[in-house]
Amino acid sequence: MILAHNHPSGTLIASAADKEITKKIKNAAEGMDIKLLDHLIVTEKSYFSFADEGLF
Repeated sequence: MILAHNHPSGTLIASAADKEITKKIKNAAEGMDIKLLDHLIVTEKSYFSFADEGLF
């Protein structure tokens, strides 16, 4: 599974809330044998990848 959401402000920094919801979804998915591969934050010009940043 890959999660994605946007930051219309253009900020490519994962907030504490972004990190917390990612952790909760990852834990819930693992209970169903689903692997969370990445969580992307998308802006108009770029993206932020939790996997690329080692935030898993």
